[in-house]
Amino acid sequence: MLTYPDIDPVALALGPIKVHWYGLMYLIGFALAWGLGRWRADRTQGWSKDMVDDLIFYGVIGTVVGGRLGYMLFYGFDQILANPLNILRVWEGGMSFHGGLIGVLAAMLFFARKQGMRFFQVTDFLAPLVPPGLLAGRLGNFINGELWGHRTDLPWGMRLPCDQFPRQCLDQASSATYSPAVHASQLYEAALEGLVLFVILWLFSSKPRPTMAVSGVFLIGYGSFRFLVELVRLPDAHIGYLAFGWLTMGQILSLPMILFGLLLLGLAYRSRSSAKGGAAG
Repeated sequence: MLTYPDIDPVALALGPIKVHWYGLMYLIGFALAWGLGRWRADRTQGWSKDMVDDLIFYGVIGTVVGGRLGYMLFYGFDQILANPLNILRVWEGGMSFHGGLIGVLAAMLFFARKQGMRFFQVTDFLAPLVPPGLLAGRLGNFINGELWGHRTDLPWGMRLPCDQFPRQCLDQASSATYSPAVHASQLYEAALEGLVLFVILWLFSSKPRPTMAVSGVFLIGYGSFRFLVELVRLPDAHIGYLAFGWLTMGQILSLPMILFGLLLLGLAYRSRSSAKGGAAG
């Protein structure tokens, strides 16, 4: 079994100014998206590096605003009722991917109209740039010590110090130092939503694809990976399971992504087949 390392969530402290690892991970994610986007712009017709700069700027706004509002509405509405200013406490964690996705889509719609481009032309370009940011964000969750999974006997299960994670030690003796081993579900998501999804999208988009296809693969991939990891991830304590003793809010939010991704993929290749048929006729 593994033991959770003692990681200070503050990466750098300069007097009263504290830079948290969680926020730093988001900056790293945006930087990776920016670098990969500029590399792709040189190899994608209709794109320039200056356009990528604007794309990432709008994406940052959509991610932060949508992610935070989505988390507070989907998972922390009680915190809003207790104190509306809790919405601003981003450094404590609490960002929703699904809310961030909605925010980014709204930002991309604005960007597309400004550039005179089609919406899915923009999202197809953006989709392969997102997983590295998801990888960084999930590492931020791990450093913050949030989003743990169920108990496990698997050799890579992780024991947690009871003084930091009392929820995982509820049925342990008061003298217990560590919890039973649990799934490090943040790292599972980092590997699947970050690394594996990036490889899939990067390879898939390396060849010409019909419009909407890359966006469809992204939605299917993320939604499927998130749904699977939720099976071993503990739900938020104040929400719990929504049905059947296993269905979580994350799974409910991921199902429409999978279905819409399948729809986009089907429409993309149907449109291409129709275009070929028309050309042949």
